[in-house]
Amino acid sequence: MNTPHPPLLTRRSSGVLLHITSLPGPHGSGDLGACARHFVDWLAAAGQTLWQILPHTPAGPGNSPYQSVSAFAGNPLMVDLDDLVQRGWLPWMPRQGFDHHHCDFERVTPYRMQALREAWRGFQEKAQEGDWQAFHAFCDTHRHWLHDHAVFMVLDQRLGGPWTTWPQPFAQRDPDALAAVQQESADELGFWRFVQWCFWMQWQALRVYGRQQGVHLVGDAPIFVSHHSADVWARPQEFLLDGHGQPTEVAGVPPDYFSATGQRWGNPLYNWSAMAHNRYQWWTDRMAHLFKLVDVVRLDHFRGFESYWAIPASEPTAVAGRWQPGPGKAFFDTLRDRLGELPIIAEDLGIITPQVTALREACGFPGMRILHFAFGGGPDNPYLPHNHVPDTIAYTGTHDNDTTRGWWQHARPSERTSVHAYLGPLVDAEPHWSLMRAASSSVARTAVFPFQDVLGLDATHRMNTPGVAEGCWEWRFDWQQVGHLPAERLRDMTQAHGRGPHT
Repeated sequence: MNTPHPPLLTRRSSGVLLHITSLPGPHGSGDLGACARHFVDWLAAAGQTLWQILPHTPAGPGNSPYQSVSAFAGNPLMVDLDDLVQRGWLPWMPRQGFDHHHCDFERVTPYRMQALREAWRGFQEKAQEGDWQAFHAFCDTHRHWLHDHAVFMVLDQRLGGPWTTWPQPFAQRDPDALAAVQQESADELGFWRFVQWCFWMQWQALRVYGRQQGVHLVGDAPIFVSHHSADVWARPQEFLLDGHGQPTEVAGVPPDYFSATGQRWGNPLYNWSAMAHNRYQWWTDRMAHLFKLVDVVRLDHFRGFESYWAIPASEPTAVAGRWQPGPGKAFFDTLRDRLGELPIIAEDLGIITPQVTALREACGFPGMRILHFAFGGGPDNPYLPHNHVPDTIAYTGTHDNDTTRGWWQHARPSERTSVHAYLGPLVDAEPHWSLMRAASSSVARTAVFPFQDVLGLDATHRMNTPGVAEGCWEWRFDWQQVGHLPAERLRDMTQAHGRGPHT
């Protein structure tokens, strides 16, 4: 599936940001089934060539895809259950009456996981020889991460987390203890491998379908991983941990205009010197895996590769942190030597120094320009469309921003004055289309619009509010909200600005 793809970031193009779980569907959350293919059809009809998603990995605390138990595994909630019914591994699923506009994770997760367990039993009873061969081939090919992931999930289900509280033989990966797990829990290990195989098959089918329609996938790679993850548990020497497996320092960002205490994310920091010693093997494996799933990767918190904010793990806030040097260009040079060209978007938001910009430019990665940040600081604001450069991805907002309608409703008077002066008074009627048009008409080679903005939805449809622990990541839409007009308007605008599909 790693077939050549066109140079997506070197030509004028346009796309939409929508996470898989936000899709419609009968089983409580969006998945990789018919509704995903229908969305591809909609994107193609709207003249879009890019579909940007959030991380494909299992959601963690607060349902965040940025705090996952694995940097490699696919989210089980994205597995299309109807496909498993059609294969004969799962009985027909009666509709449960889930909310069409909201993903109730507390209800949806156990429902879907139970269905996947039934499908595993059905697979063992009814699978053809070719299915077993494909399953075993997948397990062999992906063993470098899949084995640890399956064992971690078995222990997580059995013992609970965090992994540092597990009995010492399991926490410290005693070979005899792990061998006993493989012996005693062979069926459960098979289940977790089966879930990942199903995800992989369905994802690859969707990717092929998208390419047939001229739609390419943009993925997302969080820079850091969760402490309670198979990655940290299996490779503790590559993270800054003490003798008990606890982080000595954690990730975050310093105090700024938005927060007097900064942000303490809590992720363990990488032991970059240890990673460099083996030529960044974990990162190489991770990125190679991602490029088999998507055509472009948005690399989260790019500035952390130049320097990162290290917070003593004992500190409750980010105030006492300090800047530490990241791996820099040598890291990306190694990845490029081992993987070839890197179709990466650098998320260069936040505190961006000249050194960060120099690293991004030296690597040849386009940065991001968010129009919600444009209307303050005068005409030199780099987010204003007239200051964009071709090597840029222009967004109205991201998953962390309010919708454009919500942003406009809550804009400060001075901000509104600047927007009126720049975009004209018509912004009052359709702020979302005004900002989308401004992004699309800029010289930035790529423009991406959150689907909520395409539909003109207000703040109640926001995907995530940073720092808020509950109620995020749950938004879904249904096709009754869409109609034919948004696709037509988006297609016409895309074509007018030279961003239509390329032959």
